[in-house]
Amino acid sequence: MSPQPAIAFLGLGRMGTPMATNLAKAGFPLVLHNRTHAKAEALATQLDATTAGTAREAAAAAEIVLTMLADEAALRAAYDGPDGVLAGLRPGSVAVDMGTTGPIGVARLATAVAARGGDLIDAPVSGSTAAAEAAALTVMAGGAPAAVDRVRPVLQAVGRTVYHLGPVGSGSAMKLAVNAVIFALGQAVSEALVLAERAGIDRALAYDVFENSAVAAPMVKYRHDAFLRPDDTPAAFALRLAAKDLRLITTLAADLGVPIPQATTNLQVIDAAIEAGLADHDMSAIATYLRHLPHP
Repeated sequence: MSPQPAIAFLGLGRMGTPMATNLAKAGFPLVLHNRTHAKAEALATQLDATTAGTAREAAAAAEIVLTMLADEAALRAAYDGPDGVLAGLRPGSVAVDMGTTGPIGVARLATAVAARGGDLIDAPVSGSTAAAEAAALTVMAGGAPAAVDRVRPVLQAVGRTVYHLGPVGSGSAMKLAVNAVIFALGQAVSEALVLAERAGIDRALAYDVFENSAVAAPMVKYRHDAFLRPDDTPAAFALRLAAKDLRLITTLAADLGVPIPQATTNLQVIDAAIEAGLADHDMSAIATYLRHLPHP
């Protein structure tokens, strides 16, 4: 049996840390890099992994470079410059972007990676942090079939279901379609919860009805605490990141000539909530924002 390929893993946030942990459990040698180096050092000790001081060093030490970063700006910062991934990327390597970058950003990155003799796979994920911890994410991959097949064992180590959706950019487009539904559902739950409260129904009781009704999607269940105790529950998906994704969604829709009135409305409301000071709050804070609006 051939040894597992070394993986450079960049981005050890709420999702990245459990994903890296599952890769280590699956036997992949890891080289960790994070903007906060101490975080990479601490996790490396737990996982018996190594660390790299720069993204370039991480890429140079691995056959597969996997990034789980917040947005395209963070991704480009990791890839560009004399200490970036591109400077250290080995010819024949596969770069896997698992964040929500958007098809335009992914296309730019694919061109840069190809110029270094590598292949890019866009493989964003859907699922909660609990799903990340359980290696039960849904992975949406776009890229050349041979490159996707090469990294499939890596993707299967973090995801329960892996879809190959087409060429580079397909995974990113599918993730935006999924997130369009998530934001619509999140706002609908927020509005309905505030409506029930204003009608005199206890918040917890109303939410219990949601969880045992036709609207009981998995997201409704795992966001239970965020909706019921917004002040005591850490943000799982900050509104500022939701706004970023919705701008990617509306840009893609405009490029494709697709009308998306629901997503447009969701972005307007989220922007207003951010303006009200809720940027770093969970997306469930739309309910908080609505509670404090003046009565029409």
